Amino acid sequence: MIALPFHATPLQPLHAAFISSFVPRECGLATFTEDVINAVSAHGVVCKVIAMDRPGQVYHYDRRVIATVQENRLTDYVHAADVINRGRYQILSVQHEYGIFGGETCFDLAEFLKLVNVPVVTTLHTILRKPSPAMRRNLRLVADRSAAIVVMNELAVGVLEAIYGIEPGKIAMVHHGAPVIPATRRQLIKEHFNLHDRRIISTFGLLSSGKGLEYAIQAMPSIVAAYPNALYLILGQTHPVVKQQEGERYRDALKTLADALGVRDHVMFVDKYFTKAELVAFLLATDIYLTPYLNMEQVTSGTLAYAMACGRPLVSTPYLYAQYLLGEDRGLLVPPCDPGGIADACRQIFASPELRAGMERANWHFGKAMLWPAVGREYMRLFHGITALHAAQATPLQARAG
Repeated sequence: MIALPFHATPLQPLHAAFISSFVPRECGLATFTEDVINAVSAHGVVCKVIAMDRPGQVYHYDRRVIATVQENRLTDYVHAADVINRGRYQILSVQHEYGIFGGETCFDLAEFLKLVNVPVVTTLHTILRKPSPAMRRNLRLVADRSAAIVVMNELAVGVLEAIYGIEPGKIAMVHHGAPVIPATRRQLIKEHFNLHDRRIISTFGLLSSGKGLEYAIQAMPSIVAAYPNALYLILGQTHPVVKQQEGERYRDALKTLADALGVRDHVMFVDKYFTKAELVAFLLATDIYLTPYLNMEQVTSGTLAYAMACGRPLVSTPYLYAQYLLGEDRGLLVPPCDPGGIADACRQIFASPELRAGMERANWHFGKAMLWPAVGREYMRLFHGITALHAAQATPLQARAG
């Protein structure tokens, strides 16, 4: 893992540019980037944004956005690099995700980084264990141009080394981040949502077929047989790209499945894009947070991080991030595509107040390191450490040139 020479807050503020999707665009990466910027800004870093746009979409950004890039327009990348190079920026933070930077392989991002003159810190939101040759090649190019690579899961370090040839010494581990949770009585929140007499299982996020929600619904008849007041909340809109391509086909299929299994009164869909405050409120009302995801390569999950910080008991399929978070009795892992396993895990937690209370204590404790103030401090230290190394490396060259 990367070792930094910097441990104290400097007297002069650092100016950082970020390139990512950004609010008000409704996607998890946009929300994450705003949260990171707010957290880092609280530690004295001045942050601006290069916002990634989708063709045909218009977003009304605030003053933090200094340039926009249409994801498939190379001239926009060239302009964005010029904005960074001509500005006061000392570091560039890249929020790397497939499908944001000109297609699945992120080729345009790799080309863009060749034009940028400031040190780069790249945060990886997806790390594929079976990448296409183009994906592997372009991520290597991005890594070569980056002074540091940030992962949100320690298990990802070995994947980057073995599959992509990235040296562990270049990698920094920083948690995903989660909001500071107010000390609120959960029963009052349940009463607010009129859920005070229900055992709540919930899954939050943009809907798509890879979420595996059908297997969670298939688990509900068995759960309801043991706990007739059980209710499964499916919280969130359909993913914008999925909705554009196929409408509400997946959501409608899930509703039809719940009807066919006779559990329609035990499955509730809340179709909206939640604010962070709304999400936290629903999580605090949740008795078990469930992620039945099908992609075992997933190295991070914002909703799982939020649920951990809320101290919720967790049930999940064993994708890479869940393996990392749910260790040491912080949750139960179940096989993918296994309604029986989901039902057994949920019944086990409902049946044991001791197990449930132990998970809540363990998750509250672990979640403290994941709160945004702590994560912002880690990014601040990383940014200042990289700029200090960059300055130290540049000084001898300048002296020789003189």
